[in-house]
Amino acid sequence: MAELFQQSYTADRLRAVPVLTLAHVGDGVYELLARTRVVDKCPEGKVARAHKQTVAMVSAVAQAKAARMLEPMLTEQENAVFHRGRNCHVNSVPKGASREDYGYATALEALLGHLYLSGQLDRIGALWAVILQALGEV
Repeated sequence: MAELFQQSYTADRLRAVPVLTLAHVGDGVYELLARTRVVDKCPEGKVARAHKQTVAMVSAVAQAKAARMLEPMLTEQENAVFHRGRNCHVNSVPKGASREDYGYATALEALLGHLYLSGQLDRIGALWAVILQALGEV
């Protein structure tokens, strides 16, 4: 079971994954981290309240805020993935987000997807701590 959460794509295999696919995986990683954080803060809370708090954390605007804070601390390889995600073409932008914010949110998700698929869970944890700080969740 633990191997389900410990992916280890080779560098060649990872390079072949389209950036929006990385973002798709990273969206799931981010969502799970956010939901876990909400439950950790208030385990006896009501589901509707937990959902509302999670939605606030996973919005494109919140992700963009976190992404901007993370960007200066990324490695060269992480920065390359981040910029591919930020610059990729998307067909639609959710309500309440600018195209720029959505680009940064996609960049963050692509980065998390890349880190997850390459098995860099400790790095995800380190970046998640910064994200929580950026969102005032510490």
